[in-house]
Amino acid sequence: MRRFAAERPFPSDFRRGPFVKTISFALPCYNSAEYMDKCVESILAFCDDREDIEILIVNDGSTKDDTRQKADEWQTRHPQIIRAIHKENGGHGSAVNTGISHARGFYYKVVDSDDWLDEASMRTIMPYLREQVARAENATDMVVANYVYEKVFEGKHTVMDYANVFPEGREFGWDEVGRFKSSQYLLMHSVIYRTQMLRDIELVLPEHCFYVDNIFVYVPLPHVHSIRYFNVDMYRYFIGREGQSVNEDVMKSRIDQHLRVTRLMVDQVDIDRVDSPRLSAYLDSYLAMMMCICAVFLRMIDTPESNGKLADTWGYLKERRPKVYGRLRRNPLNIGMNLPGSLGRGIGLGGYRLARKVFKFN
Repeated sequence: MRRFAAERPFPSDFRRGPFVKTISFALPCYNSAEYMDKCVESILAFCDDREDIEILIVNDGSTKDDTRQKADEWQTRHPQIIRAIHKENGGHGSAVNTGISHARGFYYKVVDSDDWLDEASMRTIMPYLREQVARAENATDMVVANYVYEKVFEGKHTVMDYANVFPEGREFGWDEVGRFKSSQYLLMHSVIYRTQMLRDIELVLPEHCFYVDNIFVYVPLPHVHSIRYFNVDMYRYFIGREGQSVNEDVMKSRIDQHLRVTRLMVDQVDIDRVDSPRLSAYLDSYLAMMMCICAVFLRMIDTPESNGKLADTWGYLKERRPKVYGRLRRNPLNIGMNLPGSLGRGIGLGGYRLARKVFKFN
């Protein structure tokens, strides 16, 4: 598999093992002292001191608070379960990479340090994960569960489930998957991967870049052959913190990073070589969503430079994946967003209001 350009070489110890844990929970932490305790405690709540679970607190070069000290304290209190890993700052993707490299769990789950896991849901999922360890290479590649948007300051929450998409109560493949709604994309919050699969495909996320979670839930999918869905509300996703990367102003300021991630997704997955038509359709839809977001924010910025970036991004897709380009150009998400002039910009602004509802901005 082609690696990301200009990234560090694949870690030489990436395949080290053997796996001695059922699952590794990786917690990327950057100046997270204010809220990381709740995240750690939510995992310990269903751990029951069982040593087949490990929590990797990845301190990504925190300097403004006592994240490092807290991570070390947690390791001291639970040395058989928690490991504190300190590294230079490299961004969220770098912390995820570090977690994969150090994981001793058969499965791998990323939990952002300002989010948390639901105890009852995890008590439903954990027995299945433990059963899969005995299946070794025949184990389920990806486990999916629901996530919840927690708008804490508003006292609201929204459950995102996949009951209309995935069969329940058994393992299945892509050919048995139903149609995803526009709000039902798989997110980092909803997936648990088999660790060795991530290592086998040499998944390495770019450093110092936001929105890399899109790569994490896109690039591995053609290598996922078996799936198990639990219709339980596993992951609680905190929304509303100042500076969060889905905020409108933040999105506009970081549009170049979104463009970078989109191009990497184009590079990494040749959709036309995917065997399953249903997976191929999903990958098309996800990439259309990414292109739509690019168009929405570049049209909102509305400068000659931003309009040029939009044209360049479409040109890149056309050059790298011409058939995908044709399909995405005809996708309803992108037809109106890319019209020229004031009409196109007006549609783009209207598209933003729609995108806020569909893709959960702010």
